[in-house]
Amino acid sequence: MTTSTLSSGPVTRTHTGATALQPHAIALLRVSLGVMALAHGLLKVFVFTLPGTVAYFQSLGLPGFIAYLTILGEVGGGLALLLGFYTRWVSLAMIPLLLGAASVHLGNGWMFSNAGGGWEFPVFWAVALLVQAGLGGGSFSVERYLR
Repeated sequence: MTTSTLSSGPVTRTHTGATALQPHAIALLRVSLGVMALAHGLLKVFVFTLPGTVAYFQSLGLPGFIAYLTILGEVGGGLALLLGFYTRWVSLAMIPLLLGAASVHLGNGWMFSNAGGGWEFPVFWAVALLVQAGLGGGSFSVERYLR
């Protein structure tokens, strides 16, 4: 390891150039993605309600059970990401949910602030999940302690 000084203070680097802060940055991404997924899943349960969410999915021409799978994916995946449990696999498994959401919003244009919501936010979220899958769980993840 080598130590260099930046304007913010000394930074310890490993032989690969990674800093000692990198595992914490990875964990911050993981927790942020987990909170967002959990919030979206619980929104479908407590605000839109289960019957309302099922009806919405059916109005899109999707079978009603897809709504339950989506909620399970968002709530279960969100909790798994918060805990850092199977981070890589959970991140990859959640990407189809976000691509599905993007496809629903495709006709509304790019910006999510458009009427009906655009597709840039779910696509960005899917990309962030792909990055998380590549990085792993980072610090403070359950999977680090199960090794």
